[in-house]
Amino acid sequence: MKQKTWTARKEDLQGDWYVVDATGVALGRLASSVARLLKGKHKPTYTPHLNTGDHVVVVNAAKILVTGSKLDNKIYTHYSGYPSGLRTRTLRKAQELDPTFPITNAVKGMLQRNTLGADMLKRLRVYAGPEHEHEAQQPKAIRFNPAGDIDLG
Repeated sequence: MKQKTWTARKEDLQGDWYVVDATGVALGRLASSVARLLKGKHKPTYTPHLNTGDHVVVVNAAKILVTGSKLDNKIYTHYSGYPSGLRTRTLRKAQELDPTFPITNAVKGMLQRNTLGADMLKRLRVYAGPEHEHEAQQPKAIRFNPAGDIDLG
């Protein structure tokens, strides 16, 4: 008798809601933990070709921790497609204009570059302040331990 491998189906999937406080957490550690939750890699039902991830709400995005001289040395570039259309912006300037941009951009870079990754990114909500509009979903709070990893329980 053969042992069959169980794989998740679309109708088996359900997404939980988590809220993460970004106050004093390093940008890269926060982004990798959030990307892991969005992918669903923390679940035993993880299936690579399905969106098994959860919804993540990040609050206090304006209070992230950036180490070293990254505020002035990290550069974000955007090309409009036209001649002389290359625009650059430092992390400091990007945070001033939109405090949610660095987190969203970092998490987006850690997800796969196809329609599944775009679907995972839709489950991410980032807010600059402590208020968010997802209390009705009763999100579970996530804490970061001293090593920078998440504690789900």
